[in-house]
Amino acid sequence: MRTDSPSPAKPLRGKKTWREKLHDAKGLPKVGPVCRNMAGVKIGETMVIPARIEVDALMRRVPRGKLTTIDALRTSLATKHRASVACPITTGIFAWIAAHAADEASAAGETEITPYWRTLKTKGEINPKYPGGLPALTARLEAEGHVIFQKGKRMYVRDFERVLTRFAPAKASRMSPARRKKSSRDAD
Repeated sequence: MRTDSPSPAKPLRGKKTWREKLHDAKGLPKVGPVCRNMAGVKIGETMVIPARIEVDALMRRVPRGKLTTIDALRTSLATKHRASVACPITTGIFAWIAAHAADEASAAGETEITPYWRTLKTKGEINPKYPGGLPALTARLEAEGHVIFQKGKRMYVRDFERVLTRFAPAKASRMSPARRKKSSRDAD
């Protein structure tokens, strides 16, 4: 389904398209120890910084009528990499990149795109920074049978918990112990 939305956003910097940015691994994923208490993780526990394409792959697994959240993506990624947690900042940014790459692909005529509108923020909030903004996202979600409500300036999906996608436990990363140790040193 294609809703009328403004033309896709241009890449932020440089000459790379959103799809090129999505596939730029930048040496990720990386798993390493947390060196200070942050995001509910204590010193010594491990955090994974996922690859962009891993976030996109999870987002693609959400079927029509179902939803997911950034927190659910993080939980799945942490399990896959045997880490205590996945980085909340990079996971959110990579979901945003996946959304823009999907919008760019749609504008190029592709029909099998990442259904980014099905990935919500915490507590079922619709991400207004995804392509098309709140009007386009609301239209897409309502077309899939979801009820949207407003609270202040924010938009939410009612009873989103009832239709959350349950990701099957991902296979653990096959990173060897030696490579895992090197990856953790590189993260410092």
